[in-house]
Amino acid sequence: MISPTLTIPTDVDRPWLKNYPSIAPQTLDIPEIAAWGILHRTAGRHPDRIACRYYNQSVTYRELFENARRTASMLQKWGLKPGDRVGIMLPNLPEYISLLNGIWMAGGIAVAMSPLMVTGEVDTFMRATDCRLVVCLDLLAPLVTNAEYEPEHVFFATLGDRLPTWQRLGYAFARLQRFGRRPAQDHPSHHLFDDQVAEGDPEFDPIALPSTNEPAYILPTGGTTGKPKAVTLSHRNLVANAWQVYHWCGGFEGREKLMAVLPFFHSYGLTTCAMSGVAIAGTLIIHHRFVPRIVARLIEEHQPTAFPAVPAMLSALNELLRDRPIQFKALRNVMSGGAALSNEIADEFVQHSGATVVEGYGMSEASPVICTGPLDGTNVQGTIGFPMPETDVRIVGEDGNTLPFGEVGELVVRGPQVMLGYWNNPEATDAVLRDGWLHTGDMGTCDENGYFRIVDRKKDLVITSGFNVYPANVEPILRQCPCVNDVAIVGELDAHCGEVVKAVVTLNPGIDFDRSVFDAFAVEHLSKHKRPKIVEVLEGDLPRNFLGKVLRRQLRSGEPTQEPLSDAEHSAVTTVAKE
Repeated sequence: MISPTLTIPTDVDRPWLKNYPSIAPQTLDIPEIAAWGILHRTAGRHPDRIACRYYNQSVTYRELFENARRTASMLQKWGLKPGDRVGIMLPNLPEYISLLNGIWMAGGIAVAMSPLMVTGEVDTFMRATDCRLVVCLDLLAPLVTNAEYEPEHVFFATLGDRLPTWQRLGYAFARLQRFGRRPAQDHPSHHLFDDQVAEGDPEFDPIALPSTNEPAYILPTGGTTGKPKAVTLSHRNLVANAWQVYHWCGGFEGREKLMAVLPFFHSYGLTTCAMSGVAIAGTLIIHHRFVPRIVARLIEEHQPTAFPAVPAMLSALNELLRDRPIQFKALRNVMSGGAALSNEIADEFVQHSGATVVEGYGMSEASPVICTGPLDGTNVQGTIGFPMPETDVRIVGEDGNTLPFGEVGELVVRGPQVMLGYWNNPEATDAVLRDGWLHTGDMGTCDENGYFRIVDRKKDLVITSGFNVYPANVEPILRQCPCVNDVAIVGELDAHCGEVVKAVVTLNPGIDFDRSVFDAFAVEHLSKHKRPKIVEVLEGDLPRNFLGKVLRRQLRSGEPTQEPLSDAEHSAVTTVAKE
C-alpha cells in the first residue's frame, strides 16, 4: 500500500545552521507518540486554558480532549475498526479538532475532504480511500448523499446553533431549501453528529498504535479526477511537523493566540493551527471562512499574537485597512505560505500591524512545512528562509548532484515530516520519493548563508490563494462544455491571489462563445478554486511544439491583474458551502 522506508544518506552540508535564529533548536527530539498525544499532552498541562473561540463559544483544552474521547467512543460504536478511513467535510469548527483526534484515538485514519469539492470529486475520493464513515456539515450534505459511493454511516454537524440570530435564520432557510428538513431524519444510516457525540464515553481508552509510522491522515493533491493522488501522512509525520513549528516559534506554551482562518482541511491550516497551535497551548480564534471585515473585527476583539496566512488574505486585509484601520496591540508573527508573497503586500501589512511577516514554503507531501523565515528579526525578504529543524534541503541538477550556491535547480527534501507516500499509488510515490529524498518539482536557489528562494515551478501548476490547480485535471472537464473544442489552463499573475486561473479556449465550428454558459458549466463541474477567472478565446489551434505539446508559456501575459477581489471571491480560500 505504502512504499517502504527509504535509506537516508548523511553527506549533506547545512549552511543555514550557522545563521539559525537563536530561539530555534538546531536539533530536535521528535516525541514517539500518536498524533492525538499532542492534544493529550496540552490538556494535561493546560486543562483550563481556552483552546478555541468560535462566535460566543469557548472550549477549554480539558473539554476538547473529553470531546475527542467521546467522539472516539461514538465512532467505535458505529463500527470503526483500526485502519478504517473516516471522511471529514467540515469548515473550521472546534469539533474539527476533537473529531480528528477522536478518529486517531479509535485507531482510524482521517480523510480530508474539501468543502470546495463538487459531488463527482467527493464520490471519486471517497471511493479511492474507501471511507466507511463520513462526518459532514449539514449544509454540505448533498455533496456526500448525492454521490454514487455510499459510506456505511454519515454524521451531520451544524454550525447554525452558534451563529448570530439573523445569520441563524438564513442558515436554517438554506438548509430547508436543500433538504426540506434536517438531513438525518429520513435515513437509517444518517445521524446527527452532536447527538451521537453526547452519548459517547468521556473516559474512552484510546487504541494503542503498533507504530507511529502508521497512516493517520489522507488528503487529496494533484486533483481528484481519474485516479487521485492522495497524500498519506503518518502519526510521526504530523507530530514531527507540529513539533518543528512549535520550536521554531520559541517553544513557549500557554500564552499565544492564533488567528485560525486557514482551512483545517488543508495541510497548511492543519499543521500551523490544529496541530502546532494545540502543541503550544494556543487559543485558536476560529472562523469558518475568510472574510476580510470579519477577520479584522476578530483581530481587534481578540488581539491574536500569531497569524498563519496566505498572501491573498494579507492583500485583502491591506485593502480594508487603508480605509478602516484597526488597533493591533498584540500581533507579533505572521507566517505566509501557499503562494509567493510579494514584498509590497508584506511591507504594507507590516505598516498596518507592526508584526514580523515571514514567508514559508511547503507542500502537502511534507506535512507541509519545509522552510520558513526566522522570527527573530533576521529574515531576508524575498526568501523562504531556512529549513525546519531536522530537515535537509538541497538544490540539485538533472543528475541529482547538489548545485553550487546561487545556481537554479530542483528543490529536494528529506526529514521526519515527509509523507509515507500516495495512498494505493506506488508508481506516483516512487516518482517523487527517490533515494530518500522528496522531489518537489519546484525550482530554487540556496545562497551561502543558507537562505532558499523559489524561482520557478517545474510543473504546470497554478497556485491560487494557496490552492493547487492542476491543468491536466481541469482541461478534460472544460472540453465537455458544448462550445469548447480545446482548452489550455495557465496561471496569470495576480496581486492578491498569487495567480488566478486562466482558460484559453478554441471553439467548436459554428458556435459563438457565451461567457455565462461557460461559467455556469464551470460552476456545475469544478471546485470553486479551479474555475477560470480569465477566459481568452483563441482563433485556430492552441500553440504547440513539434510533438503536439501545448506551449503554455505563450499563453501567459506575464502581467499582474490588479482588479480587487470581492468578499465572495476571497471566501474561496475557505468556505462553508459552494455558491
